[in-house]
Amino acid sequence: MHCPSCNAQDTRVIDSRMLVEENSVRRRRKCDACETRFTTYENIQIQMPLIVKKDGRREAYNREKIMKGLNKACQKRNVSTDQINQLLNSVERSLLEISRTEVRARDLGEIIMDRLKELDRVAYVRYASFYWDFKDIEEFVYGLKNKLHSVKSISDKGDKRDIQH
Repeated sequence: MHCPSCNAQDTRVIDSRMLVEENSVRRRRKCDACETRFTTYENIQIQMPLIVKKDGRREAYNREKIMKGLNKACQKRNVSTDQINQLLNSVERSLLEISRTEVRARDLGEIIMDRLKELDRVAYVRYASFYWDFKDIEEFVYGLKNKLHSVKSISDKGDKRDIQH
């Protein structure tokens, strides 16, 4: 690592700390030539899968695009920016666990909505309203009732199984 002060090549690491939330390492360094101290950050580069759109187009995963949609869905709700970031980090971990080079946009949307439903149900409905491609309000309400009903019946069955054991 070159010293930012004197451009010498001999610098040494004094201290290293993992920044888990940011997937990076913070290093304090000291130049052997001029004794200047400085900090560097090393970020882990993770290759996210390509997103396959409904029409077959492929585009790079775009965290900012998803964040924008989540911010719209959570507008005027009691959801903090930290909670949205945690949700998005969880979605990204899920994508990496799938370990494929491509993921359908529909699958990505379902992962996001599953997490959002746990965080805030109104934000979930808002996100679903622009994520699902419904022709009219009746179709949207019908689809939403089916989704919420299927989730409720699955959780009801889970509760019954827990009681029986």
